[in-house]
Amino acid sequence: MDEEWITTTEAAELSGYHVNHIRRLIRLKDVEARKFGPIWQVNKASFLLYLETARQSDDKRWGPKPEKNE
Repeated sequence: MDEEWITTTEAAELSGYHVNHIRRLIRLKDVEARKFGPIWQVNKASFLLYLETARQSDDKRWGPKPEKNE
């Protein structure tokens, strides 16, 4: 199996979303996820596809927060 799985924390770091929002996406089945023992993990390809769709959407309410320029 060559699928790559990432933790909800890794998905949050990758996207800028809060971990709770990642969990919401899992509950809504917007991304493919599985529970490995006590830890939820997200299919990375599924998550990246979701991110691309969200970035192209006109509705920016659920998009990742922009990076701060310091």
